[in-house]
Amino acid sequence: MTADTPRAPDERARQRAANLRTAWVLASIAAVFFVGIIASKFLGSPSTSIGVMGGAVLLFLVVAIGRNLRR
Repeated sequence: MTADTPRAPDERARQRAANLRTAWVLASIAAVFFVGIIASKFLGSPSTSIGVMGGAVLLFLVVAIGRNLRR
């Protein structure tokens, strides 16, 4: 007996699309934090780095909540 259950092709496509969306969101979060940290090092101001990180978190929360409200 295999661990995989047979799925319809459209269900697999939906699961793959959901996985890709999740991967893109996580990659974009990592990229924003990475760029934000580098930018804060160049600017040298602690308040700027806090602002960049806070803005990134706020932006992703708004996007995540907005996507769930649409459904």
